[in-house]
Amino acid sequence: MTNSLSVLAGTLISLVSFTSIALSQPACVTQNMAVPLGANTTDKAAPFFIDTTGLDFKTAPPTRDPSNPNYPRATELPDGTLPPSGAEGNFIIGPTHNPAPETIAKEGVPRGTTKSFTLTSKESTIYNPGLIRDDVAGCTNSSIMTTVTAPDDKSHMIVTTSHPGIWSRTIDVYVPAQYVRGTEAPFIVVGDGGSNAYKDLATTLDNLIAQRRVPPMIAIQIGNGGQDAQGSQRGREYDAVSGDYAQFVEREVLPLVEKNADVKLTKNPDGRATMGLSSSGVAAFTMAWFYPDLYHRVLAFSPTMVNQQWPHDPSLRGGAWEYHSAWTGPATPNLISKAGVLTPAEPPGVPLIVAAPVKPIRFWFFGGDQDLFYPNPTIPDGMHDWTLSNALTAKVLAEKGYHYQFLFVRNAKHVDRPTIAQTLPSALEWVWKGYPIP
Repeated sequence: MTNSLSVLAGTLISLVSFTSIALSQPACVTQNMAVPLGANTTDKAAPFFIDTTGLDFKTAPPTRDPSNPNYPRATELPDGTLPPSGAEGNFIIGPTHNPAPETIAKEGVPRGTTKSFTLTSKESTIYNPGLIRDDVAGCTNSSIMTTVTAPDDKSHMIVTTSHPGIWSRTIDVYVPAQYVRGTEAPFIVVGDGGSNAYKDLATTLDNLIAQRRVPPMIAIQIGNGGQDAQGSQRGREYDAVSGDYAQFVEREVLPLVEKNADVKLTKNPDGRATMGLSSSGVAAFTMAWFYPDLYHRVLAFSPTMVNQQWPHDPSLRGGAWEYHSAWTGPATPNLISKAGVLTPAEPPGVPLIVAAPVKPIRFWFFGGDQDLFYPNPTIPDGMHDWTLSNALTAKVLAEKGYHYQFLFVRNAKHVDRPTIAQTLPSALEWVWKGYPIP
């Protein structure tokens, strides 16, 4: 065989091998943005109904109309403006979202410092071992984008690819220049720490603290446990409707913050806030919901008030959707475990916020008009419309008399970065209203 033929043969062998490898790799399933196949969109009285009222499917995700009768009535503001300081209730903003001036560093403003440390699952009691889901390399959430739900229950996703594993996360602690060593400081716990969505947080706090619009607070950004959604460590922490994550923060993170950053954190729940985005946004609310003796103030961007909880919980089959609305499945009572035996819960099907006495929670949040809509095509359960879930949360908060501010945001997608840059300073100021500023 001549050299040229050898080269040609080698090239063909390489091409065949490469093609075989490429063909053996399954194509990534892209995020769904439309009504899933097999969904019930016609019979409102039947289980797992998906309401498409007021949705414009010419965009993906669909654009929602703020005048949708399913949403609470809201005050529409002039484009580019925000609600008055301290205002409560529902507001419509957009479509223009310019960054607030407080997000930009200013000369002469004292700057805080940030100290970082790492925490691993080996050091944890609550989340040891961690949880890892086997996905195809380079394909986000691949193993759950092609899974199935349980027979006769479209809300119960079957995940078989998760197993125990190890996690490691970074914790970044912002300490304001005005902090006096040895004194107890108010603080805000920030989920999904390290996200680009928080790139302006330290600068914003520098400016707001200098202007005496918020107290000099410690900001604790806690990285998530890894991956996303059902079967992941991140989903296990954030989407569970339980007090586990709050206890993880209280018992395992905050003592290390005090030690590594040389600060003292207040025990007063009025001086403790939570903050997050998407699933860490609902986790921020969950922390205060289960432990109002620890947290009174909550701030969330596109909080995941939908059915993302996994493993499936027969006592709360709709996950966080059941904060504001009943499970969408057949009309049967939730089940609770008593001495290891599942028994009907009382009252059956009543949403958590509706059923519980009012808690001392102050809640600021927004949802975009193009927020997530059934991103996973395998779970057509009537409980995965992020915009609707946020609007319904606002509705029940109003009915119960909570202090809250909800923004329906035009021209905004999930965890919309321009909207965060526009609203972060005013949101922080609103959340901390009433707290003494020295």
